[in-house]
Amino acid sequence: MGTVLDAPKAANTNTGAVGRLKEKGVKVVFVLGGPGSGKGTQCANIVRVFGFTHLSAGDLLRAEIKSGSENGTMIQNMIKEGKIVPSEVTIKLLEKAMLENGNDKFLIDGFPRNEENRAAFEEVTKIGPEFVLFFDCPVEEMERRLLGRNQVDAAKPVDEVFESVRVIFSSFSKKAA
Repeated sequence: MGTVLDAPKAANTNTGAVGRLKEKGVKVVFVLGGPGSGKGTQCANIVRVFGFTHLSAGDLLRAEIKSGSENGTMIQNMIKEGKIVPSEVTIKLLEKAMLENGNDKFLIDGFPRNEENRAAFEEVTKIGPEFVLFFDCPVEEMERRLLGRNQVDAAKPVDEVFESVRVIFSSFSKKAA
C-alpha cells in the first residue's frame, strides 16, 4: 500500500487517480485571503447558494495528523520542525477528498500558497482552477475582526493570560446555562 509521499512517483504512471478528477469533470475554485478576511464566512455562503463543497487544506492536514497514519506523523514532525509540508502531500489529500466526495464543484481554501503549489496541483491532478477568489482585506480590518473573536494577549505573564481566559470562559458558562 502506497503512502502520500509515494504519490509523486505514481503520478507519472497511467494508474491510480491521475486524470480521474478531469474525467469526473471536477471544477475547482481556489479561495485565498488573510486570516479574518472573510474566507470561511463567504465559503459557507457559496456552499449554501451554489452547491460547492468546501475543502480546507489546513483541515485536511490536521485530520491526517489526527488519524495517526504514517503520513500524519510525517506531517506533524514537519510542522513541529517549522518546515513546509511538500506540495504533493497536500495535493494528494485534496485529490483524495475530491474523489471520495460525490460533488464535482469544490472551493479549496488556503491553497495554493505560492506559484509552485499551483503548478504542482495542476501537474498532479491534471486540472486547473476555474478562477482564484481572493479576499483583499486591509490588515487593520482583519486584526479588528480577529480581536473580536476573543483573542488573548499571550505576551503577558502566565497568571494574567489565564485571568483573561477565565473571563471568557466565565461569560461562556453563564450563556450556556
